[in-house]
Amino acid sequence: MDAILERSRQLKQDLIEFVLEAEGDLAVALESYFAVNAKSQDNRYDAADEKNLLIDTFITEGKVGDKTPLDLFLESQPELSESDRTLLNNWRRSFLGLFAVTQILPDGFELINWLTAKNYIVKPNDPRTLEEMASFKLGEILLTRISPVSDSYWMFSGPCSPMGNLGKPKLAVAIGNFKQNHKKHLYSDAPELLEQAWQSVEQFHQDFVDFFGSDELIMPGYQLNKKLSEFQEVMTKRRLAAAGIDDSKSLEEIAKEAGISEEEIKAAAEEAGADSKTVSQLFGKKGNTKMMMPKVELPDNLKKAEEVTVLAHPRWGQMFLPTYTKFKGILEAEDWQSIPNAEKLIRHYLEEPTINVFIWHRLAEQYPVQLAKVLEGVLGRPNFSLESNLDSLLQEFNKPLEPELPEIASVPEHLHNLFQEAVAEVNKSKSKPKAPKKEATGFGK
Repeated sequence: MDAILERSRQLKQDLIEFVLEAEGDLAVALESYFAVNAKSQDNRYDAADEKNLLIDTFITEGKVGDKTPLDLFLESQPELSESDRTLLNNWRRSFLGLFAVTQILPDGFELINWLTAKNYIVKPNDPRTLEEMASFKLGEILLTRISPVSDSYWMFSGPCSPMGNLGKPKLAVAIGNFKQNHKKHLYSDAPELLEQAWQSVEQFHQDFVDFFGSDELIMPGYQLNKKLSEFQEVMTKRRLAAAGIDDSKSLEEIAKEAGISEEEIKAAAEEAGADSKTVSQLFGKKGNTKMMMPKVELPDNLKKAEEVTVLAHPRWGQMFLPTYTKFKGILEAEDWQSIPNAEKLIRHYLEEPTINVFIWHRLAEQYPVQLAKVLEGVLGRPNFSLESNLDSLLQEFNKPLEPELPEIASVPEHLHNLFQEAVAEVNKSKSKPKAPKKEATGFGK
């Protein structure tokens, strides 16, 4: 083990001890960070690994005032050499990823981050960990965090969770789980990909506004359901065209002309943006039936609502609110407390995760005096100020102040290809005749 890697191990140990032994504001910040980010109540997570991962991310991503724990550690160690400070500062580039082993080295591994297709040489910073990793094979999928050590290699930082050598369908599922559970780390080492994803979200918003004519709509649920079906038809036809599929022809005609299977066409359509249910219905037609769009159904509570307000935003996405007019009615009333169930609705808007910060900011902009007065009464907080207190209040109710990348965002080409190949494999396996089921034994019971 070279000297800089050994020094990295010692500095990392000192840094973790600094955080765990801290008192005052740093200790409070760590506790708050755990409370917001912990997922161990979900049995998919190992509590010990999660704790170690949260400590590791807290070091560079946590906040104590306007400083990170890493900043505070550097301030507390004036005797550190310039090389140590450079090494520590480089750890601000640490990130969580889903990696595959592409080469096994004497003292580490060459990995590819499946999320961004970027390659790294990564080494454990102690012999014991290297020995524990001796079982890793080529193609092994690793969920781990890495930190830069030098210009040529990185080190494992925090726990490393091996997931085995996954086939494409299971790898696609693992990437989907990563997207769901670690959204802010999705393209940590490729800001250009993140920017492209956000641009696609903004384009979807523009398509939505172009179709509906506004970023705020109010209509009966049944009518909205019908209009959304029409919107999806327009958007899916565009995506089918982008996938090279002529929607004026039957699937049999397209497959025959292209010399490919119907399953491959389905996969291409799905990965171009059409959801699996839509594609299955669309391509379920046989004979000379032309491809027709199925209906899109809102949830029953929205479809049956007397009215639904839709708010659209280029980053927050689209929000469907059956009680938005009632909420505004509370703010417009001379005596809001005289309105039945007013306090219940206010608390619902605070507690419901889908009522996001954008909605609250929109209400605050339109009804600044009234909203402050209502919140002051409901919460029993005299002199409540929207400017000073609203965002901190929303954070109390676990509402992120910044939008997370929504599901409608585009994905990089290598992920697009992976998902397409995964769907093709699943479809191919489904088409094979199944062997008679044997009686399960041992762990199969």
